[in-house]
Amino acid sequence: MEKIPFVAETSFHVRYAETDAMGIVHHAAYIVYFEEGRSHYMRERGSSYAEFEKGGQYMAVTEVHARYVRAARYDQKIRIRCWVEQIRSRGLTFQYELADYDTGDLLVTGTSKHICLDKEGHVIKFPAEWQAWLVG
Repeated sequence: MEKIPFVAETSFHVRYAETDAMGIVHHAAYIVYFEEGRSHYMRERGSSYAEFEKGGQYMAVTEVHARYVRAARYDQKIRIRCWVEQIRSRGLTFQYELADYDTGDLLVTGTSKHICLDKEGHVIKFPAEWQAWLVG
């Protein structure tokens, strides 16, 4: 039986600064939305990225993928869903779904891959308690 991952959801309205002259969200803004989803995920799990850094570890982004399905627009309320798709000893992959809050229409899907680094920038293993906490 496959374990169902913990999924964190948050929502907000698209800000004017994130759009172009037509009121359509610029493609790069979605990567920022992914980051918000990831940060919210960690808070929902009971901690934060700031706490992770206090322990001397960092999660460096090594890859980001986005599949644009439908454009989001200024003042549209969107929902971000985020979960851990895969965790390994030194890396992890988050998955994202961005959708219209009211209709559920899919806007963007994506992933981001991360590695764990120490303060000197060396690749290290995720602490065992964080591995359990991230997917628990």
